[in-house]
This record gives sequence, C-alpha cells and structure tokens, in this order.
Amino acid sequence: MTNPPFPEPPVPDSSNPATPPPTAPAAPPAAPPTWDAGPGAAPAAGYAAPAAPAYPQPEPSPPGRVLSIVGLVLAFVAAPVGLILSIVAAVKLGKAGQPKGLAIAGIVVGAVLTIVEIIGIILFIAFFAAIFGMCAELGTGVWDVNGVTYTCG
Repeated sequence: MTNPPFPEPPVPDSSNPATPPPTAPAAPPAAPPTWDAGPGAAPAAGYAAPAAPAYPQPEPSPPGRVLSIVGLVLAFVAAPVGLILSIVAAVKLGKAGQPKGLAIAGIVVGAVLTIVEIIGIILFIAFFAAIFGMCAELGTGVWDVNGVTYTCG
C-alpha cells in the first residue's frame, strides 16, 4: 500500500497587497544552553546561577536512635523483645558517640518487666501444680481440706 502524493501548496493571491510575503525562519541561537553541565560549571550565557537553599538540610538521625525508641515502646508491650532491642540500640549509640538515655530507659523497663513476667509465670505454674498434686492425692470427688474445697475429677 502506498501513500497518496501530497497536494500542491496553495499559491498566495497576489491581488491582496496587505499580506506580507512569508519570511525565512529566525536563525537558531549561537550557542544553545548546556543542561547537562557538571556541578560547579559556569551557567550558560543568559541564565542566572542557581540560588543557595533557603535553609540548611536537617542532619540525619544517629544510628540506633529509632531503635532505642522502638525498644522503649516494646519494653512495655513485649518486655524481652524491648530489652533486646534497647541493648542493641545502646551499643549502636555508644559506638556513634551519641547520648543513649532512651536506650537505657528501655533496658531498665524491659529488665524489670521481664523479671516480673518470669516471677508471674513461676507463681502460675506453682499454683496449678499444687492444685493438680492435691487432686492426685485425694482422687476424684469434692474434698474439704483445712477449709479449702477441692473439686477433682
């Protein structure tokens, strides 16, 4: 399949003198601006140099800062996990030479709550072990021992 030939362009009417004849396009600028010039290069002719930033950029957070916050929060929710994360954060902050107050707070809270949880688990196991041991001695039925009623079976 072939394309049809283009039609002839219209010829301007010479009877209308108010219409100026077409002119040639303007010449391109002598040196086009270079957009890919490296940093520190002089700006192209006719363009202003970029302005300095209006305010300084914030400094990045020291390593372990976010980890210490997460460790402190988790120390209240899941104490052993918060304790471990706080210890890791304290080590990272110590190596970076940053203050490690939140990490130490997470270590203290995590350690205290972990100890309380361990004591609670031990008491819970001891309590039910005593009940099961008493029922193993007494056998099935309802028993009154020293004012305490045991229902075994």
